[in-house]
Amino acid sequence: MAEIDFDGPDPIYRQLADVLKSRIGDGVYPPNRKIPSEAALCSEFDVSRNTVRAALRILAGLGMVRPVVGRGVFVIPPEVKEP
Repeated sequence: MAEIDFDGPDPIYRQLADVLKSRIGDGVYPPNRKIPSEAALCSEFDVSRNTVRAALRILAGLGMVRPVVGRGVFVIPPEVKEP
């Protein structure tokens, strides 16, 4: 929970999106695998489901994750650029 500054000026959902983005970049959440459920993220970061959903919308907009109905939210592999 130390990664989220509840008293800081940045919206919590943006901070959460940044934390999840870092974890994806660091390989904590590998490509083609699910990230933790909304409920698990709510519990880990002590935030509401709406906050988690807003953070996931940011990541989906960046092309980093995609929700799969009935399965969860999966990390999209980074594009490999041809030389």
